[in-house]
Amino acid sequence: MLPGAEAYSADGGEVGVVLCHGFTGSPQSLRPWAEALAAAGHSVRLPRLPGHGTTWQEMNRSSWQDWYGEVDAAFGELRTRCSAVVVAGLSMGGSLALRLAEEHGADVAGAVLVNPAVHLRDRRLLALPVLRRVVPSFPAIAGDIKKPGTTELAYDRTPLHGVATMLQLYRAVAADLARVDQPLLLLRSAVDHVVPATNSAAVLAGVSSRDVTEIVLEDSYHVATLDNDAERIHKESLTFIGRVTGGGS
Repeated sequence: MLPGAEAYSADGGEVGVVLCHGFTGSPQSLRPWAEALAAAGHSVRLPRLPGHGTTWQEMNRSSWQDWYGEVDAAFGELRTRCSAVVVAGLSMGGSLALRLAEEHGADVAGAVLVNPAVHLRDRRLLALPVLRRVVPSFPAIAGDIKKPGTTELAYDRTPLHGVATMLQLYRAVAADLARVDQPLLLLRSAVDHVVPATNSAAVLAGVSSRDVTEIVLEDSYHVATLDNDAERIHKESLTFIGRVTGGGS
């Protein structure tokens, strides 16, 4: 395992939060957020997704079902010990959080999404079925951060088998967005070089939630949880979690 890519867990009060990191990333990208939630008294689980935080070659041997299984297990564990559980995620992690909301219904008290990804529209993907059998990886997509001197612990290559299974996740989540009716907080960066704003628009248009808040982050790029708006994400999510769970920790 890469140093710093370890999962994070904290046992706190009756409100639980499951955090889901992004594609080719690791828990490091959400660690400050997780620690802020724990400091506020919440029980927090930030699992390391299978195939992440090790080598991109290992990631090519994992699937989206493996990734979802890890966050689903974390959710199930928190649900047994907490009175309310909120799900949250960054980028592809936002898609995993949405899947938890789709699958668990009223057991999910609310969802917090940061630059969520539910589709990837790139003409080059038309060749993916052939390319991934010939070329195992492409250059990295990680590290889109505005704040100087800040880096994301992620792979320096993008595994193409991983991309293929990620797209399967996106299709599954997008098809069931109408099943999401929980309170939703969506924070998106005004400038994102990885996930276009059309993804957030698709989420907002597709969910059935009536309690929806959208916040535009003006001073961060894609990995906003490590960027200049990180503290705002902490503050806004804590306020949201307190509101949708009744205010207790």
